[in-house]
Amino acid sequence: MRPKIIVKLCLINLLICCWASSFGQNAGDAIIQNKKSLDTARQTDLIDIGKALIRIRSGKIREEKDKKIYFSILPIGGTAPGGTGNALITSTSAAMYLGPKKTTNLSTATFTPYWNLGSRFGLPIRTGIWLPDNTWLIQGDTRFLVYPQYTWGLGTSKREQERTLLSYKYIRFYQNALKRIKPYLYAGLGFNLDYRFNISTEDSFPELEQYSGYRYGTGKNSFSSGVSLNLVYDTRSNSINPMPGMYGNLVYRVNPTFLGSNNNWSSIYLDLRKYIPMNPAKPHQQNTLALWSYFWTVLNNKTPYLDLPSTGWDPYNRSARGIDQNRYRGRSLFYAESEYRRDITANGLLGFVVFANVNTVSGSGSLFTSWKPAAGTGLRIKFNKASNTNIGIDYGMSKGYSAILLNLGEAF
Repeated sequence: MRPKIIVKLCLINLLICCWASSFGQNAGDAIIQNKKSLDTARQTDLIDIGKALIRIRSGKIREEKDKKIYFSILPIGGTAPGGTGNALITSTSAAMYLGPKKTTNLSTATFTPYWNLGSRFGLPIRTGIWLPDNTWLIQGDTRFLVYPQYTWGLGTSKREQERTLLSYKYIRFYQNALKRIKPYLYAGLGFNLDYRFNISTEDSFPELEQYSGYRYGTGKNSFSSGVSLNLVYDTRSNSINPMPGMYGNLVYRVNPTFLGSNNNWSSIYLDLRKYIPMNPAKPHQQNTLALWSYFWTVLNNKTPYLDLPSTGWDPYNRSARGIDQNRYRGRSLFYAESEYRRDITANGLLGFVVFANVNTVSGSGSLFTSWKPAAGTGLRIKFNKASNTNIGIDYGMSKGYSAILLNLGEAF
């Protein structure tokens, strides 16, 4: 696929999201359709196949229609985030209802430790908790990472082979509490801490400051601590595998020195997603066009280098499939992606996706002057039909780079 075509397709994302939010289905209809799509009577997953293989008769197991918690555990091997080689990865996902299913969204907790049999490992835990009747949304993101990854400085001017390996240890602690103020609309406050230490480059020279030409957060340590104002609009009932619906997230973060930050800085992150059913008459089957766009920018000149917007560093580390994580970094980043999702088998066991994405960053030039596209395809295997969790096996590629990515759940 030609880069210009990919760029045009992905730029349409933002326009469609805005159009759909104004003229598309209303939020109430989206939730109703989502609840219908959770009917799993016609679906088959790997758990069903496992029962059949070991000859467990369904009559001996009582169907727990009111069961409120579902686990998905997947020990896998794949490419470690950031493209520094293969890794042992174990993904454990717990999905639960903390209130009545008809009025409460599915809460999720995901633990994905990984180790590349060398100097790199990570212990990330993410949670999205919906209290009964969706009165509150509690979000958490806690990580401890030993994280060597390649960096290319600011902007897009450096060639692939001009990268340098940047090593550091990283502690993240994010917690947000949002209260429902209108149906599907939530507002609240958060606390955000990013601490990176033992920062060093592959060689003693050039050091990160000389390599990047950027003086903030390029020493041995970088500490950012701040508060955030958060708005969320969410008509999805299941974030693991959204069907119809829409999601919007606006985060304004302020990091003052009196909370421990090395420098005063602030940022804005705006995320829009739309899920359009291609065949609403069959809500139990996957046939969806998913659209995603986000804009991320910092508002000060003293933002630490590793806190600047960068590809693959969205809150869920799911963007820029087919592009090396951290490949493009700048004061501002715009990203757009389209993905078509479709079942292969009528029982939902197998499916496929086709995706294309594009990004642009400021740094070596102004925003929107240099576009970097990627594209790919993937296989979906139904792991747990109760929580609608898929195993995702994606292949993404861009100029000079390609990768296979394995995940529990959809990319977005």
